[in-house]
Amino acid sequence: MSARRIGILTGGGDVPGLNSVIKSVVYRGAEIGCEVLGIRRGWEGLTHVDLKDPASRSRYIQPLNRENTRTIDRTGGTYLHSSRTNPAKMQKLPLALEGQKFSREQSTKDGVTSTVFDVTAAVLRNIETLGLDYVVAIGGDDTLSYAAELDRHGVKVIAVPKTMDNDVRNTEYCIGFSTAITRAMDAIERQRTTVGSHERIGIFRVFGRDAGYTALYTAYVTSVRCCIPEYKVNLEHLIEILVTDKRNNPSNYSLVILSEGAEWEGYTVKEYGPADAFGHRKKMSVAEDLSDEIKTATGHETVVSDLTYDLRSGSPDFVDRMVATTYAGMAMDSLQEGKTGLMTAVSNGCYAMVPIPDPKLGPRKVEIATMYNTERYRPTYDRKLGLPIFLTRA
Repeated sequence: MSARRIGILTGGGDVPGLNSVIKSVVYRGAEIGCEVLGIRRGWEGLTHVDLKDPASRSRYIQPLNRENTRTIDRTGGTYLHSSRTNPAKMQKLPLALEGQKFSREQSTKDGVTSTVFDVTAAVLRNIETLGLDYVVAIGGDDTLSYAAELDRHGVKVIAVPKTMDNDVRNTEYCIGFSTAITRAMDAIERQRTTVGSHERIGIFRVFGRDAGYTALYTAYVTSVRCCIPEYKVNLEHLIEILVTDKRNNPSNYSLVILSEGAEWEGYTVKEYGPADAFGHRKKMSVAEDLSDEIKTATGHETVVSDLTYDLRSGSPDFVDRMVATTYAGMAMDSLQEGKTGLMTAVSNGCYAMVPIPDPKLGPRKVEIATMYNTERYRPTYDRKLGLPIFLTRA
């Protein structure tokens, strides 16, 4: 592989393990004669940068080497920072692109008409000006949906999946998932003492807008009930189960874990605030609403705990360090072999290079029939023989 220049970026929410990917790409790049440029703040780094302005270039483009990445894998977050930017649907042109003409699309929702701009042409120009031979994009389904778009435009892209929701298609594992479950497990085990001391029903909310993997796997390892977006539970039955659990517990308490997108029959999670670059609005707390329903129906007191952002903070655990480092190595192997338009993945329990997911398919969902007990509102524990480590059927 002759000398090449690689651009690397992280988009969307941060998770532990991102820095391990960045460092490993830089170190491997140095070994094979590649220069690595860090693109700061995700796709924003390629839409907002003015490469003729030294200050703008310094803000968004950072040369990476062994010296400035030597210790970054010891901490969580992302050394390159992040943003939720969708170059294909920008509501407002950044200062660097003002006055330029781009394709636009209008849509009307609730009587309000809005216009979005597709600035992919500017992204392609910046990639060419920076002399990037390859782009390594680390992100969830939103970030990688634009990586797929660049691949269609001929950019040599390698995608690396990360999200504590673990809901990127074509892979059984995304960086950040294991650490999130470890954090959630620890928090719930610690808070059992408080919930038990006050003899209440503990309600834990975790991330999971469209898929319930984080709630389901946390429930799996803590032996707790859970509600996930893929299945609308019956509220009366759920409350009956929680009250029965509480009564049968010698310490007189019970617990339930809710995905942020979990709902029950006749109820829809409320949203607030403006939509982000990928059309997602923030969700109100389903945990607080369930708490109100329990109090009204039974008079039982509750403890509500929001575990969302805490689960994506701090250093990665062993699994995320290992997978992140391995994904980085796989990405560099693929570049050396001239194979792009691919994503690092775990498939059937084995590492694999797979196609970047089609964004039209949306996030990967929990398979209710084999993974969730719809009568008891908990994970399914039986019939796991022969399944890969993360229990996802092929």
